[in-house]
Formats: sequence, structure tokens, C-alpha cells
Amino acid sequence: MTVHTNIQAYYAQRAATYDEIYARPERQADLAILHERLRTLLAGQRVLEIACGTGYWTADLAATAEHVLATDINPAVIDVARARQLPTDKVTFALADAFAAGDKLDRNACFAGFWWSHVGRERQADFLTTLRDRLAPQARLVMIDNVYVEGSSTPIARTDAERNTYQIRRLPNGERHEVLKNFPTDSTLRKAVAAHLKDIRIERLEHYWMLSGRFK
Repeated sequence: MTVHTNIQAYYAQRAATYDEIYARPERQADLAILHERLRTLLAGQRVLEIACGTGYWTADLAATAEHVLATDINPAVIDVARARQLPTDKVTFALADAFAAGDKLDRNACFAGFWWSHVGRERQADFLTTLRDRLAPQARLVMIDNVYVEGSSTPIARTDAERNTYQIRRLPNGERHEVLKNFPTDSTLRKAVAAHLKDIRIERLEHYWMLSGRFK
């Protein structure tokens, strides 16, 4: 059976059902903590959101941030996010490539939810440098992502030469997609961001981790 490797196509086809993952009962306690932390950390900030997806976390940001520029490369998920009808004075959606350089933005904070795990280890430093150059000096960065939980997470299918790990995920139509999905330890996270961030804090829950810091 064919295995597809285009992650953008995979998420486009999952757009309508992606948020079902947040309904899993065993994840509710962790999610309640993350919702509270995120609203507190980015309250009053002008936030750039990377890979906003369906807007699930954008709604949290909009509750307390001054403004959110929510970006994603995928029109299909942006359409789902816009359908949430978040306040237009608080949220602007835009198509954008998270890896692409661009104009300087009037943003003193950035949020990336479930994005870091899809950034290859060999691209992480370039991603952080490009992101820093677009934000205000010493902007805050907050990232949330998955912890690998045996029996709950999709099994790892392979590991490449750069030590990136991959999962095989199946869509409702039967298509199988190979998705880059890394599950870093706290020490690996710190090593990856230490040259770019200061005041680094990592909180690890059962199913998720959160990292916050400021660009140097």
C-alpha cells in the first residue's frame, strides 16, 4: 500500500476532524492546565501564532492577548479556523510558511502549538533564527507539543540519520501517511533552544510538554 509523505496534504485531509484528538478523556486534566498556562503567559501580548491549524489554540490566545496573527501554510485548516468566528478585532488569519523569512512584525510574542515536533532536527536552528528576526527584540516564545505515551501515541515507525522519528498515520479513507513527529526529552529541548532563548522553562505533563522563554 502506498505511503504518502506530504505532511501538508495529510493535515488538509484531517482538517474537519483534527480537533477530535482533544476530546480524549485521558487528556482532559493536562489540557485544562495548558489552557490556563497559555492564557496567563501571553496575556496582553501581540502574538504571532505559527501553524495555527484549526484555531483550537487561537481561541485561547484571543481570550487574553492584545492581538493574534494566526498563520498556517494550509488553506484547508485556515478555513476551519475562520469558521470559529473569533473576534476580528483580536484575531487575523493569514497563509504563511513557518520556515520562510519575511518582513519584521510588530509582535512581542510567538506561540507554536504542536509544530516543533514536525521540525526536523537539522532545521531547528534555522527555524528559530528566522523566527527571532521577524519578532520584536526579546520576544517571548511559547511552545506546546506531545509527550510520547506508550499505548496512547501512534507508534514510531522509523528513525532517520538525523535521529528524527516518524509515524505512519491512517486517514478515514484508508490512505497512509508518514509523518515526521519528534518527541524530545527536556535535555534535548534545552540543547536545541539554548543558543536562541533565555529564561527557559519546561513543564512536562503526562501527555504534553510546554516550553517558554525569551529570544536573546
